[in-house]
Amino acid sequence: MTQFPDNFLWGGAIAANQVEGSYNLDGKGLSTSDMLPSGILSPHQTRDQRTPGIKDLAIDFYNRYPEDIALFDEMGFNCLRLSIAWTRIFPNGDDAQPNEAGLAYYDRLFDELAKYNMTPFVTLSHYEMPYALVENYGGWGNRKLIEMFERYVTTVFERYKDKVKLWLTFNEINMSLHAPFTGVGLQEDATEQEIYQAIHHQLVANAKAVKLCQKIIPDGKIGNMLLGALNYPYTCNPDDVIAAMHENNKWLFFGDVQTRGQYPGYMLRYFRENHIELDIHEGDLETIAAASVDFISFSYYASGCASADPKQKEVGNIVDSVPNPYLEKSQWGWLIDPKGLRILLNFLHDRYQKPLFIVENGLGARDEIDANGNIDDDYRIKYLNDHLVQAREAIEDGVELMGFTSWGPIDLVANSTAEMSKRYGFIYVDRHDDGNGTLERKRKKSFYWYQEVIKTQGKSLSE
Repeated sequence: MTQFPDNFLWGGAIAANQVEGSYNLDGKGLSTSDMLPSGILSPHQTRDQRTPGIKDLAIDFYNRYPEDIALFDEMGFNCLRLSIAWTRIFPNGDDAQPNEAGLAYYDRLFDELAKYNMTPFVTLSHYEMPYALVENYGGWGNRKLIEMFERYVTTVFERYKDKVKLWLTFNEINMSLHAPFTGVGLQEDATEQEIYQAIHHQLVANAKAVKLCQKIIPDGKIGNMLLGALNYPYTCNPDDVIAAMHENNKWLFFGDVQTRGQYPGYMLRYFRENHIELDIHEGDLETIAAASVDFISFSYYASGCASADPKQKEVGNIVDSVPNPYLEKSQWGWLIDPKGLRILLNFLHDRYQKPLFIVENGLGARDEIDANGNIDDDYRIKYLNDHLVQAREAIEDGVELMGFTSWGPIDLVANSTAEMSKRYGFIYVDRHDDGNGTLERKRKKSFYWYQEVIKTQGKSLSE
């Protein structure tokens, strides 16, 4: 096979909190992301202590989306993954009525995509939630948020049921284990007991969203979204193999619950051995059991290794792992492992027997404009080319793959560090870490490369 299926969805992925800006306009409330203007690794602040940050304007997609969507169309996108900012719809999370200005904004955005026959692929909660729910309820640690999320989801499903047929619930839901404030609205020093209790509430909310989608948008599809944190054993020592199994189970747990509808035995053992006792209300497990997602989506940037020797571990960007001596690293220290994508696709397809969707993959790098005004990002082209070749191999292996949306098709604000210099896009945005810049858009070399990949359904990829 030299090309991807005719119905393959090609595009890119963005997040409201990293592109929109206009953080306080048209009735929008403050989100947890807005409270971390320097990235998720910055110290948490109170509302009164909040200082301006680069996310406040981001790349001004809120106002410039027609221009950006036209550029996506020029590349040939037939799909755009984006997120709705919960705080544009319910500014405080517990508001009696939704914010009409926020709802109308996404109406305009979806209508713009429809002009180009571009499928909107919408994430309900992408690394943000109303900060008022943290202040007043303690975040997802409070099961009242299940009801509030359900009301938000019902509102957007009813509003956009004729415009959006493809949905995701929580972005990289397993990230809560590494960044609890970003994932579930808990402080970074939250205990495992507190984090897993919040995760339980989120898993119940996920199940309710799945059932609501099936009811309100019967011709729609809704999936989950995992951070694909594939770990290899560092050596063939059985202890390292078991260490890798444990590391992989930490994130596969979420997929198991969202797909198979129950808490797996390995997780029940972990809870027992670590004295974690979840407060599971009557009906929770039945709700989860009745709501298997339609497909599995995931991000994949890098693989890692696991070792039984704690001295081997290396501090990484949010997620720690053991360095792999057989792989090169990106400028940000992430291991580059295209074949790991094929391994992961086969692994997930074998485990769940559901369609898969690669919803994030890309290379963050420092791009330079040369003397002729060009951006020759051959390193990005090579990274994406090699990963897409392996995705194509996985399809040949028998994996059912729905589509590929590269992360950050246009430069955006990095979530973890709030940098602009960590660029992923095919489109350069003239904005910099200090906040300066004209916001002018410029096509990179990779823009034309991806355009050709889509046009040829992958035939132009280099082996």
